[in-house]
Amino acid sequence: MAVPYNHLEIESKWSRRWEEHPININDGKKPKYYCLDMFPYPSGAGLHVGHWRGYVISDVWARYKMMDGGHYVIHPMGWDAFGLPAENYAIKTGQHPSISTENNIRNIRRQIKQIGAVRDWDMELNTTDPKFYKWTQWIFVQMFRHGLAYEKKMPLNWCPHCKAVLANEEVVDGKCERCGSEVTKKNLRQWMLKITAYADRLLDGLETLDWPEKVKKMQTDWIGRSYGAEVDFPVDGSDEKITVYTTRPDTLWGATFMVLSPEHPLAKKLASPEQADAVEAYCQYASGRSNVERVQNKEKTGVFTGAYAVNPLNHRKVPIWLSDYVLADYGTGAIMCVPAHDDRDFEFAKKFGLPIIQVIAKDGKEIPDMQEAYTEASGTMINSGDWNGMESSVLKQEAPMIIEKMGIGRKTVNYKLRDWVFSRQRYWGEPIPIIHCPKCGAVPVPEDQLPVLLPDVESYQPTDTGESPLAAISRWVNTTCPCCGGPAKRETNTMPQWAGSSWYFLRYVDVHNDKELVSREKADKYLPVDMYIGGVEHAVLHLLYSRFYTKFLHDIGVIDFDEPFQRLFNQGMILGPKGIKMSKSLGNVVSPDDMVRDYGCDSLRIYELFIGPPDQDSAWDERGIDGVNRFLKKFWNLALDSIDADVKATPEMIRIRHKLVQDITMRLNQFALNTAISKFMEYNNQMAKIAQQTGGIDKETIAVYVTLLAPFAPHIAEEIWERLGHTDSVFHQPWPEADARLAADDEKEIPVQMNGRTRAVVRLAVDAAKDEALAAGRDALKDRLDGVQLVKEIYVPGRIINFVVRK
Repeated sequence: MAVPYNHLEIESKWSRRWEEHPININDGKKPKYYCLDMFPYPSGAGLHVGHWRGYVISDVWARYKMMDGGHYVIHPMGWDAFGLPAENYAIKTGQHPSISTENNIRNIRRQIKQIGAVRDWDMELNTTDPKFYKWTQWIFVQMFRHGLAYEKKMPLNWCPHCKAVLANEEVVDGKCERCGSEVTKKNLRQWMLKITAYADRLLDGLETLDWPEKVKKMQTDWIGRSYGAEVDFPVDGSDEKITVYTTRPDTLWGATFMVLSPEHPLAKKLASPEQADAVEAYCQYASGRSNVERVQNKEKTGVFTGAYAVNPLNHRKVPIWLSDYVLADYGTGAIMCVPAHDDRDFEFAKKFGLPIIQVIAKDGKEIPDMQEAYTEASGTMINSGDWNGMESSVLKQEAPMIIEKMGIGRKTVNYKLRDWVFSRQRYWGEPIPIIHCPKCGAVPVPEDQLPVLLPDVESYQPTDTGESPLAAISRWVNTTCPCCGGPAKRETNTMPQWAGSSWYFLRYVDVHNDKELVSREKADKYLPVDMYIGGVEHAVLHLLYSRFYTKFLHDIGVIDFDEPFQRLFNQGMILGPKGIKMSKSLGNVVSPDDMVRDYGCDSLRIYELFIGPPDQDSAWDERGIDGVNRFLKKFWNLALDSIDADVKATPEMIRIRHKLVQDITMRLNQFALNTAISKFMEYNNQMAKIAQQTGGIDKETIAVYVTLLAPFAPHIAEEIWERLGHTDSVFHQPWPEADARLAADDEKEIPVQMNGRTRAVVRLAVDAAKDEALAAGRDALKDRLDGVQLVKEIYVPGRIINFVVRK
């Protein structure tokens, strides 16, 4: 009888053994494979079982690649420790963020080690370490010198609770994604990164990536490349003109009014004396709303300026309105409105009694008294002068050239993507390495003076004024200009939390290099990332920013590739009770610590994978881990009893061995990890039944099972592998290969039907002849076939036997 399975003893033993004798050794000869997790924010709540899921998935894959192809797997861990999450926690607890962050890291590092993952802890990095953020600042200096970092004063999303500027991506339904407060607008001086300069490359590069289609679509939509024309509308009675961008220049004859954003430079200038007060009040109202609120599909608001523009095609006067659904930073901040063919314009025209002229019609037939916009992609042009009778889809392509030739506009490309608002008015972040000199302007800190250290301060709370707390530290702010030597001041804004995470994956492979961001030798040898695992919520934030940084660093010769992550896998969340996302504030967080103690790391790893498809959200149910633990105990007993019995392999054992290799390998490569666990359980049950008859399972089959199980449950696999008599780690074994011939079934269960309804099941040889199969079927249904007329006999090889009868 096998000794009882003691998870505490086994897991403690192998954790020590792996630490003393690492199994993932870089001998310089193995091919590399870079498997990376999105590194965590070191929050005070620590890890819950939802965080575990992603780390278990990545470790299964990393261990599999160690065995499949004998790779040296780069599998590091670090800490995204600057930014709002860490700072807000420090403010809440009253601890300095450097202290609370270090305490949190210590706890989460302990929890990650509990997972039993293969980690390169000698590569560990921390974005708050000056040795790391020196290079974050160095990248900013390079962007500044290449014209990609610039200052701009602009109305920005402001969270009054966090007292911080938010990028558009950080505003969800008009609220701060961090704290849920309503977002307002504040006019502030900001540092911007010109990510729009890379819009085309960011879009086109998606085609080369092995990423989920939903992520590629999200980035495609966020970049929002569109083709159309800019059209110039003269302002009636003025030398001014208003330029609009439109993707539908074919509808220009139907433009019956114009709408400007309230921030447009002509918005107040064009206001007639009678409308001046109303225009001023509306501009004030719009300034308090975030961009996200303004574009939501709510009731339209607006005000007439009292001025008119002239449609350059038909020379009709069109009224100029202001509305907050038009944004200053998209297109030209002005739109021509064609209410007959745009739902938003139609709604606005109906509300304010503006003209609606149909210019595209199905089969050329105009709709009398339109009750909704006609938005079909194609139709025949009507009410459009010389364009009448043309196919609208054809004209859409030709109109930009016609407009350009007429001298009233030009063909152009536009993007939804905006430049990245990069600075934050907070303390806990990388200081921006810029010095402001009254003579020389903005001057980058010389590279040999980096890093610009974040000063240690007592008061780090954000201010209501929108200035960083650093502005109050005069001894730090006041400095000398590196160009002229005169008095100057340091930039007091800090970088956003995305700064370090946009390039950290490059640093892991050369983390101790104090001379350069990463050596070209190591970059060429170990980069880029082969597999990146993390949540889909970062699709248009971190993943887009990382691609931008990588392309820039490629352009200046730091690295020889321009896409950071070759393959991406998005794991689903683990949901708490009632299907709600786990959150400390909701009190539904499930800590892994107690379960590791009671059931073991391997049991929790297996259950995290078994709970559901890894790319989908799954509800947590603690009762399920009990069954997983019983499965491991059952296999432990079977394996140890079989080792003692030392039985010879039967054809059935050999068949199971090769089928198991086929099934697990296929599911691993498909990332169907939950069904891989199901197959382990299924084959374990089959082997247990065979063992009851034979006294055990042959050692080779047990060894193959253990090898396949090792990436999923590494501790128990190593222990059984050692008990099989091996002195080397199971992870130094090559991944098993299946022989399809040996995996083939000798027999198969075939349903026997009568008039299409299954009445019995027979077991036949897979190559059974038709006569043999029908004879077996008749024998199985002999009682039912007595006294009936047999009309037809059907045998579909390997699938069904069916007897058509008449009573």
